[in-house]
Amino acid sequence: MAVMRGARLELTRDEILAFRRSVQALDERLPPGPASLRRAAWAGLQDSMPRAALLSIHARVEGTRPTTWEDRSLVQLWGPRYSAYVVAKRDIAVFTLGRLLDDAEGLQRAVDLAARLDTLLAGLRVRHEDAARPLHLRHPNYLRYAAPSGRVLIRWDGARQPLVWTVRAPRVDPGEAGLELARRYLHVFGPASPSSFAQWAGISPARASAAFDALARALVPVRTPVGEASILASDEAAFRVPIHPPAPARLLPSGDSYFLLQGTDRALLVCDAKRRSALWTSRVWPGAILADGEVVATWRRAHRYVTIAPWKRLSRAQRAAIDAEAASLPLPDVAGDIAVRWAEAS
Repeated sequence: MAVMRGARLELTRDEILAFRRSVQALDERLPPGPASLRRAAWAGLQDSMPRAALLSIHARVEGTRPTTWEDRSLVQLWGPRYSAYVVAKRDIAVFTLGRLLDDAEGLQRAVDLAARLDTLLAGLRVRHEDAARPLHLRHPNYLRYAAPSGRVLIRWDGARQPLVWTVRAPRVDPGEAGLELARRYLHVFGPASPSSFAQWAGISPARASAAFDALARALVPVRTPVGEASILASDEAAFRVPIHPPAPARLLPSGDSYFLLQGTDRALLVCDAKRRSALWTSRVWPGAILADGEVVATWRRAHRYVTIAPWKRLSRAQRAAIDAEAASLPLPDVAGDIAVRWAEAS
């Protein structure tokens, strides 16, 4: 159980990972519905790999279907680090305006570009390349700089260029949206530091530190096995409760929030440096497999074939649970049953 050492709460690795699994609904899936989808996307669902967000939802919400990512309560946009994200429609401002914090120049650039795009599109949805050309942008990806305005949404299925269109600007103060983004990061990824928040959100260290300073009264300093950090005071009690039994297996896609980590946070999740290099590769990350609460393997998919690379010898029960999870993946482009291929344990 978490203990106090001096002025700081001391948290163990098991307590931290159990908390993160719990708040991310990875130990027990949530019931179907918009409220559960919003909770699953509380820190956004990265969708840079085609349908990664859908598979992240599947790991957290019962009854996920191939079309769940298109639920009317969700939208797709360019979010943190200008990556493709799926977020709750109610939370557009958090993941757009919230990334600007006190960046008046960045906000004005985003607002101006979004206004030009809105005038051009006149209510239409078009390929981002077709929108960028008449705006005289050097590359279609420059449209991403309009995203922090909160006015630009996308639909990208991985096979073709994204469609872009504009919506009304959120009526939310950018400063408050930025603080809410920091709160959500602390809740989902905590314990956390300003530097880790800056890397995740794609903002400057100075702006991340300013957000943590503004939230100081709502934070509790803690000591973890990888250094000092902070948690939300409202989450402190959750770190003190007994650890719940983890789920037998979960298949997390590339870029899933549970392992969307940098620096020492990676060492906390995966203690073996060799295993870290297998999960966080220099190219496209594989997916991660949780078995009984620990990352025990990576996985990749090609069409209906799921290849699993275990890091150690797994029990028969663990393999059966992983096979069952793989078979249940709600993949929209698969004809026939999913076939699981096991590589030799490395």
